[in-house]
Amino acid sequence: MRQPTGMRQPTGMRRPAAAGDTLYSYTMLYTRRDVGKLALAALPMAKALGAIDSKFNGVQIGAITYSFRGMTDPDAIVKAMADIGLGEAELMSNHAEAAAGAPPQNPGGGRGPGGGRGRGQMTPEQQAAMRVRQEELKKWRASTSPDTFKAVRKKFNAAGIDVALLCYNMQDSMTDDDIEFGFQMAKALGVKGITTSTTVSMSKRIAPLADKHKLMVGYHGHDQTSDPNQFATLDSYATAFSYGKYNGVNLDIGHFTASNYDAIAFIKEHHARITNLHVKDRKKDHGPNTPWGQGDTPIKEVLQLLKKEKYPFPANIEYEYQGESDVITEMKKCLAFCKAALA
Repeated sequence: MRQPTGMRQPTGMRRPAAAGDTLYSYTMLYTRRDVGKLALAALPMAKALGAIDSKFNGVQIGAITYSFRGMTDPDAIVKAMADIGLGEAELMSNHAEAAAGAPPQNPGGGRGPGGGRGRGQMTPEQQAAMRVRQEELKKWRASTSPDTFKAVRKKFNAAGIDVALLCYNMQDSMTDDDIEFGFQMAKALGVKGITTSTTVSMSKRIAPLADKHKLMVGYHGHDQTSDPNQFATLDSYATAFSYGKYNGVNLDIGHFTASNYDAIAFIKEHHARITNLHVKDRKKDHGPNTPWGQGDTPIKEVLQLLKKEKYPFPANIEYEYQGESDVITEMKKCLAFCKAALA
């Protein structure tokens, strides 16, 4: 594996065995008989901790970890997903970095640098504090290696959860090195693609790197249809597609419906460009998020389409409505909704 920019290989450590290595490539600590005994002893535990199956009639249901933005401990997010019964994660970059030991970036939770939408205007003091945190993060990133994030994937895998996508939000202020770091993190995590909330103009900068790494980037849309530089209109997606074949879409069917577009028609036309869906319920005409089944988003119809056409991309729950209970209880309701829709 080529050494990524900004990541160094740890010193004084023996590299882990690769898939093609034999036992005799390393110091023998156990005989073959010992290894066999250990494997047999581990088998029941491996079965007990097998992959969580949240694929219903061929449709993979997962969640973006932004849904757990109120949790600051990555281990709590892993546990919550396992408790809910979700076997696939779209991992926020700030959660990935926190799990890897990065310095705290967003004391209030939510989406941090390289991983967040802004929430309100910051005071000068807050801006200064943010710059300090960003400098600390920059130094930490320079100290990382691919193994830093491979360990994060192992943490999710150990709980039976596949990390399928990395959500790495790329602001216009980012340098090319910042963007490259996101691709290196994605490769270390072993994900199938990157999702991002960014601008149409940034998608032109990102496209060459996506081509270089041969990794799909799904641009996440909102409902800011009055701003041509935001992903919200049909033209905004068409423009991104024109910049490169690895420019795709992370279609949020809730925001798409709130923008008064037809999610079913879009999916049929552009399914080859879709990295994944974000599933939520919203009212049309830029209406609010609602508990599932109370808005205008055709959630059941979309899931049925994925089932019928055998589209391979996941439908990821993004919990944003104000529920009556805690996030785990509400997410269980969302998962049950998906399961019933796909029955």
